[in-house]
Amino acid sequence: MNNDFLASVAKRRSYYGIKDESPISDERLKALIEEAVKHTPSAMNSQSTRVVVLTKNQHDKLWDLTKDALRKIVPSEQFQATSDKIDSFKNGYGTVLFYEDMEVITSLQKQFELYKDNFPVWSHQASGISQFIVWNTLETEGFGASLQHYTELIEEDVKREWQIPSSWKLIAQMPFGTPMSEPSAKAFLPLEDRVKFF
Repeated sequence: MNNDFLASVAKRRSYYGIKDESPISDERLKALIEEAVKHTPSAMNSQSTRVVVLTKNQHDKLWDLTKDALRKIVPSEQFQATSDKIDSFKNGYGTVLFYEDMEVITSLQKQFELYKDNFPVWSHQASGISQFIVWNTLETEGFGASLQHYTELIEEDVKREWQIPSSWKLIAQMPFGTPMSEPSAKAFLPLEDRVKFF
């Protein structure tokens, strides 16, 4: 199919084997992520998505903190596999932390009470869109990335370490780096079971 956007969508995969290298400058990385966040659509243009990018030793610190949190809850005889998994993320170049600003959501709930139950749902949709845009952008630039969810385990420690505003709710973590290998082939369910066209 001759569509550059869909081609990049089809190419995007989860990369777990990544290394501490970047195919682009930090200045370009920052500009690309800012552009991705800027153009993420959101309900009523609320722009509730917030992003923190950690690279180099700050990225390492995040995954050390995560490993320490997991050590407290994973049985010691099972911890080596957990440690290896966390190290695979730490081996990368950086991590994007995705947040939603709950102050924005609360404010909208007060303004539009009829839709108050919808705003948290719409907020998560906006976050998912921003994750997808950033993920595709990173891969287009030569990075490999994956999406992780250690949120409840690390959120308070992360807030303290990087002085994250209290109203920001952590949604997901995206470690990225230069890919060391290609992921295996992906299986797809039949499209006739997933798409109806009238």
